[in-house]
Amino acid sequence: MDAVGRGKLRIYLGSAPGVGTTHGALAEACRRAADGVPVVVTAVDTQRRERTSELLSRLESVPLHPSGSVDTAAVISRTPRLAVVDDLARPNPPGSPNPTRWQDVEELLEAGIDVLSTVGIHHLESLNDVVHQITGVRPDRTVPDHVVRRAAEVELVDVTPQELRRRMAHGDIHPAERVDAALADYYREGNLAALRELALLWTADQVEAGLARYRGEHEIRRTWEARERVVVALTGGPEGETLIRRAARVAARSRGGHPQPSHLLAVHVVPPQGISRAPGDDLLRQRRLLAELGGTYHQVVANDVPTGLLEFARGVHATQIVLGSSRRRAWQYVFGPGVGAIVARESGDIDVHIVTHEEVGSGRWPLPPPGRGLGEHRRLAGWSLALLAPTLMSLVLALPPFTDSGPASDAMLLLLITVSTAAVGGLRPALVSALWSAILLTALLSPLHGRPSVSVDNMLALVAFTLVGTLVAIVVEMAARRSAQAVRARAEADAVTLLAGSVLSGNEPLHALLRRIRETFGQRSATLLERVDTSPEDGGEDEGGPLDGKRWRPVHSVGSPAADSPEEADVLVSISDTLALALRGRVLPAADRGVLRAFAAHIGIALEHQRLEWDAAEARRQAAGNRIRTALLAAVSHDLRTPLTSIKASLSSLRATDITLAEEDREALLETVEESTDRLNRLIDNLLDMSRVHTDSVRPKLGPVGLEEVVPIALLGLPHEAVTVDVPDGLPRVVADAGLLERAVANVVANAVRHNPDPRTPVLVAASAHGDGVQLRVVDRGPGVSDEGKQRMFEAFQRLGDAPQGTGVGLGLAVARGFVEAMHGTLAPEDTPGGGLTMVFTLKAVRPGDDAATGTDGTDDESARGADAGPGR
Repeated sequence: MDAVGRGKLRIYLGSAPGVGTTHGALAEACRRAADGVPVVVTAVDTQRRERTSELLSRLESVPLHPSGSVDTAAVISRTPRLAVVDDLARPNPPGSPNPTRWQDVEELLEAGIDVLSTVGIHHLESLNDVVHQITGVRPDRTVPDHVVRRAAEVELVDVTPQELRRRMAHGDIHPAERVDAALADYYREGNLAALRELALLWTADQVEAGLARYRGEHEIRRTWEARERVVVALTGGPEGETLIRRAARVAARSRGGHPQPSHLLAVHVVPPQGISRAPGDDLLRQRRLLAELGGTYHQVVANDVPTGLLEFARGVHATQIVLGSSRRRAWQYVFGPGVGAIVARESGDIDVHIVTHEEVGSGRWPLPPPGRGLGEHRRLAGWSLALLAPTLMSLVLALPPFTDSGPASDAMLLLLITVSTAAVGGLRPALVSALWSAILLTALLSPLHGRPSVSVDNMLALVAFTLVGTLVAIVVEMAARRSAQAVRARAEADAVTLLAGSVLSGNEPLHALLRRIRETFGQRSATLLERVDTSPEDGGEDEGGPLDGKRWRPVHSVGSPAADSPEEADVLVSISDTLALALRGRVLPAADRGVLRAFAAHIGIALEHQRLEWDAAEARRQAAGNRIRTALLAAVSHDLRTPLTSIKASLSSLRATDITLAEEDREALLETVEESTDRLNRLIDNLLDMSRVHTDSVRPKLGPVGLEEVVPIALLGLPHEAVTVDVPDGLPRVVADAGLLERAVANVVANAVRHNPDPRTPVLVAASAHGDGVQLRVVDRGPGVSDEGKQRMFEAFQRLGDAPQGTGVGLGLAVARGFVEAMHGTLAPEDTPGGGLTMVFTLKAVRPGDDAATGTDGTDDESARGADAGPGR
């Protein structure tokens, strides 16, 4: 650890910029200074924040080095006990003694001075790529992790994303003019939540490292897992609960990866008999435990367990696999490596955890394939008994110590072997055992007792062996078959329960149903086909027959390649006269087809449910249209009447012959007529635009458009001093329709100007590039809009109660958003830092090499220049 005489470093680690690391460091320095500790401050940036500046004023400051870096010699000459050095990751200007500020801090620590410093989680070197993945912004300066890890104390400074966004809205972090596309995107709530979790987990990692050192000294071993997508392999054995709990702990933690909701998936690989194998009590308990822990259960059909497990894991983008140590006995490894060894060898970039449990080495025989009578291992054991046991018994009875036994004893012992063979292996091994026992009794044992080989007794023994073996075998096989049928029925009921659960828990029951059928029966694809009418001009032969006026079309499909017709399917199940389920992958046995038909019965219900949802959505759209028409009548009844009344009154005064008007009055009346006419024109234009938006008839002609060309045109007619434009000439061009974009920008800017209270603070129209897009931000300093109001401001005929009647029908923002979304962009409101509202246009940037004509839909629309200035809020 630290050398003798070396100072101690305390770091305030921030989860995001603006959480208050500098304020925390200065507050601690003031507390120490109040206790009599000599404290100096150097290289602290308050970002013009009042409370931080007030704390700084209480402390003694050391000026920076002439190069702009920390003047370490001046600080050391003051001989303080504590120094405050802000922003550990900041690089020093050229010509400084050290390239980076953290190296300046190292000099102070070596001089025996304690240091308080700050750093953001986004500045740690190891998390550079992760932060870039989360925020889209790669930090331009970093600090090595070992510098922070060696600190005597690391204190996490953290606030909620909502509080940080409130600080941003109040202007406590950045002023409005500095907020561009990249910065606004950085402070999105999802990004802040991800950075916050990253900081919490990194800090927890340091605690874990300290505990690991302690446990290493005490020979306590424990690893650190990541919160990622974890697959746990279940065999149906009793060790499954241990594996599930272990996998849940793995999935619940993360080592600085992209913070995402944890995923826990359990998979049970079954042989190609499909769902025939019923889950045991252990597996049912494990599935209940899995549901309690928030995981999902999956069943996969595969000939080879390791291959099926790895294919499933790669298909769900798993990062870790948890499976148990083998239950094989030592001698069973002569037949090959276990599943765990194969999975670990073939897993590639997927981490594999082999978890020990109480069942390790306890032995494990494969279960018999349900749906048949006796299992393969019992039949094999029966054949072994049939061939070996009578031979060995006869050889033993032929030895001198046993030659004194009578023929009845020999027959009874051989009959016992025949009964045992029937009980173990069934009818055929029992018949072979009876025949072979009779042959040995006749040819080997009878001469030893002085009896002829061929006799009535030997014939009766053969008949008795055969009858007894046959009767026992029939009873055994009937019992085994009944047991297999019960297991089969249980498996089918469980599969249907699993199916119903997956359908009821999903928002897309048809997709969930087909996906579950595909997984359960081990198919490559599952497709729902519908038989529909065809028009006479379609012609050609159809799958259902030549020119029968019907054809098959896929309604929904999961997996690939999908079956587009019944002829392409490996398995086809008819649901109704017009619906069929087509599977591709493998041919199913007859027993599985019965269960599949039960599954398929749910598909028609799921399809009907989906179509009812579509009908309900259409009904909601029609209801919304009716509301718009009602609001239109209510708004137009006033907003059309007002300008018409003004025009009528002005013209009547101009035409009156009984009064004489002064020239100024005539000009005023004519100006009123002109203004009212323009207002009517704008109103009609916006009503037409709104009708086009709501009827989906806006077909933009998309192409490369420069914002530096569109914005000045959109601002024509607005007072020059009311708007400040900051659109760089080197900005990438955007994919848009120039006319529609001009119209949308004009509406939004006019709305912002109307709500900007102080003409001396003009509306800011600024553009900046970020990632694959370009943002145009319209910033005003008006009263702002509540969160509830932000949701309603884009609805038609919304004034939100703050605009006087006669200033428009509230279509400006609704039309603007409709036009922007038609160009595959977005228009969203944000709070302006310091107060006000910022409207953000986000459009796709034209990349080098893109075809200018790409995306052109074609249109005859000529976007008018005018805009309804009626406020949308």
